[in-house]
Amino acid sequence: MKKLSYALFGLAVLLSDVMCWVVGYRYSDMLWGIRYACYSAPAWTAWLTALPFLAGIAVCVLLGAWLRRKSR
Repeated sequence: MKKLSYALFGLAVLLSDVMCWVVGYRYSDMLWGIRYACYSAPAWTAWLTALPFLAGIAVCVLLGAWLRRKSR
C-alpha cells in the first residue's frame, strides 16, 4: 500500500504540472481572442479549467495520505 500511496502522490504532482500548462495555454488563448478575434468572455474564465484538475489533485492527495496512514 505504501507504493500505491507514492504513486498517488506522484500522480498529484503530474496533474498539477498538466494543470499549469493547460490553464496557461487557455489563458493566453483567451487574451489573444479578446484582442483579435472578438471573444466576449473575460480572460478569467480560463481559470475555470483548473477546477477538474484541482478536484483530481485533492482526491489523489487524500487517498495517498489515507493509504500511507493505513500501511503503518
